[in-house]
Order: sequence, then structure tokens, then C-alpha cells
Amino acid sequence: MTQSNLTQWLGGILARYNPKTALTTAATCCALVLGGCSSLPEKKIYTNIDINAPAEQVWAILVDNSAYAEWNPYHVRVNGTIAVGNTLDLQIHKPNGDSVLIQPSVMRLEPLRELTWGGGIRGIFFGEHVFLLEPINAQQTRLIHKEHFSGIAIPFASLETIEEGYADMNTALKQRAEAGH
Repeated sequence: MTQSNLTQWLGGILARYNPKTALTTAATCCALVLGGCSSLPEKKIYTNIDINAPAEQVWAILVDNSAYAEWNPYHVRVNGTIAVGNTLDLQIHKPNGDSVLIQPSVMRLEPLRELTWGGGIRGIFFGEHVFLLEPINAQQTRLIHKEHFSGIAIPFASLETIEEGYADMNTALKQRAEAGH
């Protein structure tokens, strides 16, 4: 999420409240950030699924972002080159029907093992979305799909359907890999 996207998002949250509440919330947020608050709100999401396919096959599907629209019910569009430091354009369709556009940066990329993207402003709203592959044996792979959100805006964020969306994506990835794609 870029700083301008975050500013728009946070502004939208604050606009839902009356001006006095918005001002109080903004002042509280600033005080927490400037005061060096050591305990920021956070939300952790953890899902996993075992896939009857080798890690190489699962990895090839995971990093072929141009094909996400064919199989991925959650990340329906991921544009950009998956390389550390690059910004991606993601369109997310949440299970509740909401659609979100975000622009995370690729943070870590370890072939056959880890793909992590994320972004935001630390202390305000920051997310780190992780896909980990763990070989169970030569023909089975465990996908760990998780995210850690932190920052003072977390209590106001609409994050309640993300775990369901990740589970849906995990199942779709499993079906695609086990079908031999």
C-alpha cells in the first residue's frame, strides 16, 4: 500500500465519523505514533493446506501471477514482475463481495520457499503477506499462507473476511496443482 493509498484509506475511515470524533481519533493516532507507543494494535492471519504436488509445481503456479485470473478467487489480478523491491498492482475480491486495489512491494523472494509482499506505513497501517512452501516429501507440499497487520489504524480496518479469502485461494491453488497445471 502506498502512502497516498493509505492516506485516502485512513481519510475514508475518519470521514465516517463526525468531525469531533475524527479530530479526536486523528489526535490520538498522532500521540501514539509520536509518543513511541510500544504496543500497537495488530492482527495475525494464519492458514495452511497440504497439496499433493511437488514444491516446484506449486511454486510455478504461485509465481505465475499472469495466470491468477484463471484460478485465484481472492487475488484475481496481480500485475507486475515478482522481484524483490518491485511494486505489484493487486485486485482482491473478498468473500463478502468487496473489491480492493492495493500496491504492495515484493519484500522477500526465495525460490521454491517464500514469496512475501506488503507495505504501508509502519505504526499507522502495515501488512506483510507471506506464502511459504514446505516440502512434506517429494510429491507433497505444505502451503503456509499468512499475514501480519500492525498499526494504530488496524481496529478501523475491514479485515474480517481475509482468512476466508486465503482459505479459498489455498483450496484453488491445491486444485490447480493437483490437476497438473
